[in-house]
Amino acid sequence: MSLLILLIVLLVVIGGGWWGWPLLAALFGIKGVNDKAEALSKIAELMRTYDITPAEVAVVFRDPSMLQAAPTRRSSSEIARTLFIYLGAIFILAGISTYIGMFWNRMGSVMRIVVTLGIGYALLIVLVSALHEKKFPRLILPLALATAFMLTSGWFVFIHEMFPHGDNWRLAALSVFGLMALHQGVLFRKYELTVLAFTALLFVYAFLQVGLDMLDVPVGFSAIILGASLFLVACELEKSRHRSLAEFAFLIALCWLNAGLFDRIAVATSANWAALLTGICTMSAAYGLQRAGRQTRLASIGYLVGSVMAYTGLFDLVHKTSFELLYFAVTASMLYACVILQSRTLLLTTVLAMLGYIGYFTAQHFVDSLGWPISLVLMGVAFMGVSTLAMRVKRRI
Repeated sequence: MSLLILLIVLLVVIGGGWWGWPLLAALFGIKGVNDKAEALSKIAELMRTYDITPAEVAVVFRDPSMLQAAPTRRSSSEIARTLFIYLGAIFILAGISTYIGMFWNRMGSVMRIVVTLGIGYALLIVLVSALHEKKFPRLILPLALATAFMLTSGWFVFIHEMFPHGDNWRLAALSVFGLMALHQGVLFRKYELTVLAFTALLFVYAFLQVGLDMLDVPVGFSAIILGASLFLVACELEKSRHRSLAEFAFLIALCWLNAGLFDRIAVATSANWAALLTGICTMSAAYGLQRAGRQTRLASIGYLVGSVMAYTGLFDLVHKTSFELLYFAVTASMLYACVILQSRTLLLTTVLAMLGYIGYFTAQHFVDSLGWPISLVLMGVAFMGVSTLAMRVKRRI
């Protein structure tokens, strides 16, 4: 039985970590550039993606300072008008919220629906008018978010008032999220704004989450399914005009994927194995992103979270066993990986893991020995000397 569990775990690691995550990161546009032909191909792909003309490239190539566009100065009247628009919107929403809160218990069912769902559709009409007339572009973002919030709240109130004795909250949530996904999808199809893409994806994945829950799909499997699909969506977002959403989508997708993987491994084995293997998978995904030169901040977060989980799980596995020194060997070998990957985040966690283990080992075996700290200092000096000698040899070669 233990051999079977170990085989399953290895398959999950190979398939989910070293194959799945890096493969997804490598197939969808993440590819290293090794020669001039590949560089030209990559440049052509970027020009097509971001609608860059050869003339624009030539201008920037001759004068790189053209990349820094001069900031446009806004007039005092424009600033004042924008300020008053935001203040007006804030006071309107505050007044509506205060009114609803003060008189909610005195309202009947129809009035509650009107002050929530009715206001939501009134805001929707204003939003569509502003989008159609292309006026007040700075008001579109808060207006779109307020509309989505009021419509969602209004439909929940409608269902609660029309079906007061219903207790199937999942069916209610599925209906509201499905309707809102349709709402935002139609708006996005018409106007193609980033904020509408965000709200549409939000409601689509809320609908899918509730739907998988109603189908009694285990939480771990549903997280893996949703995370994998969102990863593919993030890859497409990165190539589109809505690429500002890509980093956030990648972050949520990787959190979903690795949370599902952790849950499934923890159910099959134990939490320490789950931490170790999920950490390896997270670092694998970060390596795929770093190698492609995309989402560097997200790659650093992946190295941080993945290494902490991996080191924690590994220490818990080898603690007080005959393989305890394996932990120090792994952290020491990871220093080489830090140098190759040039990741300061991974270097930080690796150094902290090594120092923590040395402190633990000292407290356990050499707490009253004066020779042990002296030996550590001498070993440190020796390693630094070897490093200096290696650098001199490299320069001569």
